[in-house]
Amino acid sequence: MYVAVKGGEKAIANAHALLAKRGRGTADSPRIGYEQVRDQMGVLVSRVMAEGSLYDPDLAAKALLQAQGDVLEAVTLLRSYRTTLPRFGITPAVDTAGLPSERRVSATFKDIPGGQQLGATFDYTHRLLVDELETTDVPPPDVPVDEPMPRVAALLGVDALIESDRPAEGWTDPDPGDLTREPTVFPMTRAERLQALSRGDEGFLLSLGYSTQRGFGNNHPFVGEVRVGEVEVEFEVPEIGHAMPIGRIEVTECEMVNQFVGSADVAPQFTRGYGLVFGRAERKAMSMSLVDRALRRDEFGERSVSPAQDEEFVIAHSDNVQATGFVEHLKLPHYVDFQAELVLIRKLRREFQERQATRESAAHDSTREDTNRLEENA
Repeated sequence: MYVAVKGGEKAIANAHALLAKRGRGTADSPRIGYEQVRDQMGVLVSRVMAEGSLYDPDLAAKALLQAQGDVLEAVTLLRSYRTTLPRFGITPAVDTAGLPSERRVSATFKDIPGGQQLGATFDYTHRLLVDELETTDVPPPDVPVDEPMPRVAALLGVDALIESDRPAEGWTDPDPGDLTREPTVFPMTRAERLQALSRGDEGFLLSLGYSTQRGFGNNHPFVGEVRVGEVEVEFEVPEIGHAMPIGRIEVTECEMVNQFVGSADVAPQFTRGYGLVFGRAERKAMSMSLVDRALRRDEFGERSVSPAQDEEFVIAHSDNVQATGFVEHLKLPHYVDFQAELVLIRKLRREFQERQATRESAAHDSTREDTNRLEENA
């Protein structure tokens, strides 16, 4: 605590009041409701939900308002709230294979079963600021396509041109660990890594994903498929003996197709990178899939030569709540630590000055001896 600050607890209360005043803005401006944030800033809300690892658009919007638009602060608020919630059970893995997509695009094939679905995207906007966002001529939105949309990677799987999405026959899928309840232990399973990446900082993952495209990852990626839509979530109810649907959530899924030259035991084929994120978050899902593939280096016998391939580096630094806490704690008082460093620096400087004085004295004595010797010879 900053005990030297004038006012003590009163100063802290005033700081809180000033923060609230700054967040409110001028009194004559209308107050923003969380419903407006939820409905009109869906991409931002999706990011807070993903990195906060809690799917609740209302709470994410409220957190953004309380944090005055600070994404990391909003994520921290949502994570903190999440820790107070009871756990009633687990849900089976969501089935994204039949995801009725609002948006579904592939960069690998022009014509794909079910067709390409543009949906809501910034990809074709001109990136020009407009004076007024409200428009009267809003075209009717695309509706999700009911036609079956098999995975694009399945087309490559017919001729074994891509690795199987299932391991060898007879393999059973173990229950994944829970990073929110168990300590992180390296090396991690792929399921645990995907958990960490899914709630990792978007900017950090974007930078790492970009690094792999620039050659720091030994892969050349293609977007096999990006889907955005709602999936049904089921809950295992022990009393009735089977899963029951409890609602739908919006997710973004990306499957990246990467080159692999093969080995002595495996024929050349494409490999996969995977990303799945809450809400509309294509950039995050794509970055996640790029980093996921880079972290699978051991599976394919690839050398670790870049940061994106280093599991401990990626996972330990991708969590923005931990990163924020560790960086921002530097603002807190460190008086004792600094005084210890100050004493050490002063001691080292005294020793340095003493050595300098000793060297200068020795040099002076040597010069005087040389001068006397020259005078004697003369």
